Amino acid sequence: MKIFGRLPPMDHLRSEKMSFVQLIMPVESAHRAITYLGDLGLLQFKDMNEDKSPFQRTFVNQAKRCAEMSRKLRFFNEQISRASLAVSARPAVQPDIDLEHLEVKLGEHETELHEMNSNSEKLQQSYNELLEFKLVLSKAGSILASSHSHASSPDTELDENIYHNDAIDDGMSLLEQGARMETSNGAGLRFICGIISSSKEMMFERMLFRATRGNMFFNRAPAGELVTDPISGDQVEKTIFVVFFSGEQAKGKILKICDAFGASCYPVPEDRTKQLQIIREVTSRLSDLEATLDAGLRHRNEALAAIGSQKWRWSLMVRKEKAVYDTLNMLNFDVTKKCLVGEGWCPTFAIPQIKDALQRASLHCNSQVGIIFHELDAIESPPTYFKTNKFTGAFQEIVDAYGVAKYQEANPAVYSVITFPFLFAVMFGDWGHGICLLMGALVLIAREKKLGSQKLGSFMEMAFGGRYVILLMAIFSIYCGLLYNEFFSVPFHIFGPSAYKCRDSSCSDAHSTGLVKYRDPYPFGVDPSWRGSRSELPFLNSLKMKMSIVLGISQMNLGIILSYFDAKFHGNSLDIRYQFIPQMIFLNSLFGYLALLIVIKWCNGSQADLYHVMIYMFLDPAGDLGENQLFWGQKQLQILLLLMALVAVPWMLFPKPFILRKLNKERFQGHSYRFLGTSEMDVESEPDSARIRHDDFNFSEVFVHQMIHSIEFVLGAVSNTASYLRLWALSLAHSELSTVFYEKLLLLAWGYDSLIIRAVGLMVFIFATAFILLMMESLSAFLHALRLHWVEFMGKFYHGDGYKFRPFSFALLAEEED
Repeated sequence: MKIFGRLPPMDHLRSEKMSFVQLIMPVESAHRAITYLGDLGLLQFKDMNEDKSPFQRTFVNQAKRCAEMSRKLRFFNEQISRASLAVSARPAVQPDIDLEHLEVKLGEHETELHEMNSNSEKLQQSYNELLEFKLVLSKAGSILASSHSHASSPDTELDENIYHNDAIDDGMSLLEQGARMETSNGAGLRFICGIISSSKEMMFERMLFRATRGNMFFNRAPAGELVTDPISGDQVEKTIFVVFFSGEQAKGKILKICDAFGASCYPVPEDRTKQLQIIREVTSRLSDLEATLDAGLRHRNEALAAIGSQKWRWSLMVRKEKAVYDTLNMLNFDVTKKCLVGEGWCPTFAIPQIKDALQRASLHCNSQVGIIFHELDAIESPPTYFKTNKFTGAFQEIVDAYGVAKYQEANPAVYSVITFPFLFAVMFGDWGHGICLLMGALVLIAREKKLGSQKLGSFMEMAFGGRYVILLMAIFSIYCGLLYNEFFSVPFHIFGPSAYKCRDSSCSDAHSTGLVKYRDPYPFGVDPSWRGSRSELPFLNSLKMKMSIVLGISQMNLGIILSYFDAKFHGNSLDIRYQFIPQMIFLNSLFGYLALLIVIKWCNGSQADLYHVMIYMFLDPAGDLGENQLFWGQKQLQILLLLMALVAVPWMLFPKPFILRKLNKERFQGHSYRFLGTSEMDVESEPDSARIRHDDFNFSEVFVHQMIHSIEFVLGAVSNTASYLRLWALSLAHSELSTVFYEKLLLLAWGYDSLIIRAVGLMVFIFATAFILLMMESLSAFLHALRLHWVEFMGKFYHGDGYKFRPFSFALLAEEED
């Protein structure tokens, strides 16, 4: 413990020290003060009006005005998107505008756009109706001409009686004359022309047949082009129809059915000459409407372009103002003193900057009364704030995804910067694949400014955010690949010749029985001669399995050591004596001893069976080890370690709950008639482990919690050690899968003389390597490394039940807008 006490403090591994502060601001300078604090972005305000609804707060009207302006800006965004206009994200600097003028300007723009949209919709509807009328005239005219050519003379007389021209004034336009034709009341055969959606055509005809009891004749013709529906505005296929009927009652039924099915009816004269005259008139009006619509569209696009050039600046300004008023609504308004009182958290180092910002706000507002700023004693736990950059931010996000650290708790992200990519590389070790990952990471880093200003997809955004994590994973993958001596599963003599050679000329390089060691071991990594030998798989299995256990025991010990530093930092001596010490004894008496045996066996080249040693350490501690003995005094050491492990379990379980109960009784014994607040002051002077209120202390609950924690650690020591074997399993799977792709795809295709087969084999090999090994395998290794950190490592010391420091900052608003 004295050695640990002489170590330098771990301040850089803990969250920033926070201060609970209070601000008392005059009303006239409150807005500017909050604005300056938003620019600074280092103060998190506490909501002092939680009991009030949003409509009962002081600045609710101003917040509503900002919300209304936000709605108008969203309306502008929708209009710009609908018009498919490209606007610059960051326009040139324009003269500043205050909120009142901006509100008026946004209202004017909205009114103008609504008027233009309304006029455009009316003109477009008229255009669509005229276009439908033109199609009906052309198609229905052909249908009527065809029917007349087959009609008898009595029918012709009846038709002439339906549309007599005596009642038509020569001064009317042709469209009005056509409308008057439909109103003529005759008793003979009549017809109605119109247009309907092709999807409703069959149902429409069936309904007409039933309504008229078959006393009608239905004729149709396709429109021949997509028509804009006047009601829905969609481009749909339509059909021109002509219904022949007799009688006024049938006409009423048919018109009602047309209205129900959304069919549009148009008056069509029988005279072909009049039809052509109306078509020419409709065509002329269509050309006029088209020119008017084009001019209106250009004017609307110009107005939207002018709005779009300033939209980002206006939106940011409105968001800032709304954020300011939302923050002001969190403050308590003192009516008598005409001031606002606010409380919040800030990093201790930021107090001088906050004071300076408040002082500037008072000077710029010419306020006669300054803003009062002072620190308070806090009851609740402070938020957690780690200063990160673009390199460490991704690792901090990995840790925060498990849980945000408590205030001043040791931060696992500092160690995860190295351990996370290294454990990934142990499973992904291949320096060829590592180079591919490295190239991808370097591309993301080289283009980070361009990519950071673009809107990316979900997968690309995740890869870009973790570009530095991918960089370190690639570097460590290259390192582990050099250790394994694998380049797309192919070994290379990078660091010199092999330490083995053939005994005679009949020796085959594919078998290790004829190889003898003739020089010092291969200087770095696995000897290339192991590749392809009959003992390759047993050798690599043994190497990677033992390496996984050693790495796992080392990382779990690191987690327990961090729990000691946490307890020491918070002055919790009980956790050091009755949690850290027995945990270290139990873990290292069993599994630390196993890691020691592995290292000794590697050093002296012994043939001892470590499975036998560990099993009979429990079954027969006093038995003879025989050929499995690795060093002198091993049996006595095993008995001692086994006894220490057995003692460590009750050491973890029993002392701490009973000591807490004793401290609780001593603290409150005879304190019934103390002055108010005395006991609370005494409680605050005790260590953290003993800060339990008398009324809240429940011995059974504390004992059960400690028992669960102890059992979890004992069982977890076994399961967590076994969990690290995933490093061996995934590394072996990656290596074997890479070997299969190389031998069964690339080498097999290269054995043919055909260039086509070789090209196909090369393409399949590249596809398998890119999508299976580089994407799926890397994702699998990433998730397993994540599990090892979250459960096996962080579970030893990390609580993760804090909450993030979320300051009031305009910079965060700009990032959200991007």
